[in-house]
Amino acid sequence: MSATAAAPAAGPARTVSQILVADRGWFDRSALAVAPELLGMYLVHDHPDGTIVGRIVEVEAYLGPEDLASHAAHGVTPRNGAMFGPPGHLYVYLIYGMHHCLNVVTGPGRKPEAVLIRAAEIIEGEELARQRRGDVPSHRLAAGPGNLAAAFDLDRRHDGADLLTGPVRLATGTQPTRIERTPRVGMTTAGAWTDRPLRFLIADDRHRSRR
Repeated sequence: MSATAAAPAAGPARTVSQILVADRGWFDRSALAVAPELLGMYLVHDHPDGTIVGRIVEVEAYLGPEDLASHAAHGVTPRNGAMFGPPGHLYVYLIYGMHHCLNVVTGPGRKPEAVLIRAAEIIEGEELARQRRGDVPSHRLAAGPGNLAAAFDLDRRHDGADLLTGPVRLATGTQPTRIERTPRVGMTTAGAWTDRPLRFLIADDRHRSRR
């Protein structure tokens, strides 16, 4: 993985949340290139109640206006404006009036591509995640995009947030040795894009979404 990391803080041994991606150019590529590299990386939210960290295990790529499954296919709207901004920001939207979905805005340039983070393994802040998600098994705390956003307490307040300045950041990790590709979940009316293998998962990982 060729991500630039911020220098670790002085003092105690560094934690995963201190090894942060600090290069906007890393995001300035097609979602198709960024998506598989996100697997094994860490999503970090420095929340007022405490830091929560999750290892990303499942993502989906959305490839701009030509991708009929992407929100960018409808042009710029008040809802999707963050997708049309610079790479390295968040695009957070509400679906079905109840679930939030977290996306990493990529490039190249201002081309509105993004990667949906569908699932993660909580490795720091499990107690916080459980307060938000309730009495569910540990491997289900952030399985599925709505559950992930709830566990991390992310919503429309974070739409457009800069991943280089926080409070939501990405930290480097170890890329998995086996990655699966499948069609995206729930695509039924996206024409030729319906069955394209744009969902990436860590093979056999129990923390990914059920579908």
